[in-house]
Amino acid sequence: MGIHGLMSYVGEHKQFFTDLQLRNTKIIIDGNNLFHRLYFESNLDLQHGGDYDSFTDIVHKFFETLSVCKIYPYVVLDGGCDLSDKKFVTLKERARDKIQVAYSISRGGGGSVLPLLTREVFKQALTKLEVPFVQCFSEADRDIMSLANHWNCPVLTLDSDFCIFDLKAGYCPLNYFQWRNLCTCEGTLDCYIPARCFSLERLCSHFSHMNKALLPLFAVMNGNDYINLPALETFFSKVRLPVGGSGWRGRKHVRIQGLLNWLSHFADPTEAIDNVLKYLKKHEREEIRKLLCASMEEYEQSDVNLEDFFQNGTYESQVTRNLELPQWMLEAFAKGHLSPFISDALLLRRTILHVQVENMQRPSAHTVALPIRQVIYGLLLNASQNSEVTSPSKQSNKLPIVREFDRIQKTLKKSFVPTTMLPLDFCEDHRPLATLTESVITMGVPTQKIPRSGSDLTHTPSVAMQGKEKCCRSSAQQGLTDPAVFHVKDKMVYDQFLKWKEKNSQELLDLDTAHTFCQWQCCLQMGLHLNQLLSTPLPEPEVTRLYCGTLVHRLCKELKSAHGAENLLISSPKMSQLYCDLLHAVKSTVPPDFFQETTKSCKEKNKQATSQAETTRQHATLEAQPLCDVNNRFASLMVED
Repeated sequence: MGIHGLMSYVGEHKQFFTDLQLRNTKIIIDGNNLFHRLYFESNLDLQHGGDYDSFTDIVHKFFETLSVCKIYPYVVLDGGCDLSDKKFVTLKERARDKIQVAYSISRGGGGSVLPLLTREVFKQALTKLEVPFVQCFSEADRDIMSLANHWNCPVLTLDSDFCIFDLKAGYCPLNYFQWRNLCTCEGTLDCYIPARCFSLERLCSHFSHMNKALLPLFAVMNGNDYINLPALETFFSKVRLPVGGSGWRGRKHVRIQGLLNWLSHFADPTEAIDNVLKYLKKHEREEIRKLLCASMEEYEQSDVNLEDFFQNGTYESQVTRNLELPQWMLEAFAKGHLSPFISDALLLRRTILHVQVENMQRPSAHTVALPIRQVIYGLLLNASQNSEVTSPSKQSNKLPIVREFDRIQKTLKKSFVPTTMLPLDFCEDHRPLATLTESVITMGVPTQKIPRSGSDLTHTPSVAMQGKEKCCRSSAQQGLTDPAVFHVKDKMVYDQFLKWKEKNSQELLDLDTAHTFCQWQCCLQMGLHLNQLLSTPLPEPEVTRLYCGTLVHRLCKELKSAHGAENLLISSPKMSQLYCDLLHAVKSTVPPDFFQETTKSCKEKNKQATSQAETTRQHATLEAQPLCDVNNRFASLMVED
């Protein structure tokens, strides 16, 4: 959730905090907050689609530091949107804002937009490090509070709602958690992390020892992500609150302090609400009372006991019981094997697609992955129509529709996407959600053709559709993130790639190159979701080894210059052969005349600058090249057919 202005307000009052030397304890970590914070505070690249290798290194260092201090982390991730959809207005506003920020970044401006696959990289890192984590069914705040109180341990996050929750062991804001500043206890070898812990008691004591049960009412009245009642502005315009302050932060802080002071005069929430309603019109009062009381329930402990999951691998809640989803799906959601995208599509029939730093003048990069999303929607919604869950009273022959929110130019737009018509045997079997994982055969891929290794997955046709990226990613696919596995000549290539990655280029972003890589990431993301939905018939690739934005953009620039791919890899026969194999994998999945056609299209767009004779010469040269020697023809792959 989040309470407008509260985190900056309490940050200006050091008396609300106690200093901690954090060690030898369990700690509950808000996973979504953590991976955002780690990426943005580490000065990682934001223009080129994500430096996932550097991000993975930071995640490893973070949890290694906790281990040194004998801090035992339990990570809790948000799931899909709340079924009531009460936060939908806020989500749309955030999506609109991110589009504008992504546009700014694409033009060299400031701002922060998380790279598309950061969450997947984070989960894979947690799995590799054997850090226990759970994915909640919707927003995780209340479940985090319940688990922290059950274990009597602190919460690590940067969500201002945790200034309202009544936590037994307190809340440690991430911005005061100095994990990079490891300290040693005096006289011992024990290590600790300096931190600050927010104290609810100190806040209430500061406001005349107010009843902490009033704080949820304060949060609702001040405005959070779930509620913003225009009628309450009537209250604020009439009640006498302290005056002063200038600017947005000043006005916000004045309201926060004034409202807390005002509420501290009442014994409990009932008395306070009665006094709020006095300032409103009579016909509004009962409706507002119900809304306030219902919204305050968001700050109560949930009925979910996440300890069951960390002990037994599963947990129950009233929400999931009401949905009657099959057990395999509930377990997959809890373990993070199914993404929030899947639950939103299944239960809300609505998805919001994550904006990237791309060419805003072209169609959204997500457009290219639409066929994969339609298959996912078809599998979910056709199956759910055959299940008791969300089953319509009358079966319809019309294909189910999903509302997608994506950008058109720099505007957030809604579109109605029909699901893919599934193979006949799937429809005739009326396969329900409970047996959905058996439907891999309906994808039309012979089982003997399914690759059995993670590296093979990157060679499949669905991923091989973008040839340019495959050549640039060849380093990562064979372990170039680990120089220890190299022979001397391979190490030379690795070192050269590192120099390009680390080179600080001040040049403007090549928007068309960025757009192509964004398209590739969209296909990879939806390919991962589809594979997960079918219980991973293909081994899941390690995303951090598949893509490093600064490296692949630099390699693209080199490939467009006088350096051909063979020249870049000439010192390593192994890498050169790998390049040839990858190029062959790409060419085997496209029509024989694909490269000639795209080259022609490219030249037509630039015919004013290129003579007909040069065009003829280039065609002849291209056709004469051997399979693994295409020199500088990669630019042609940027042109959409």
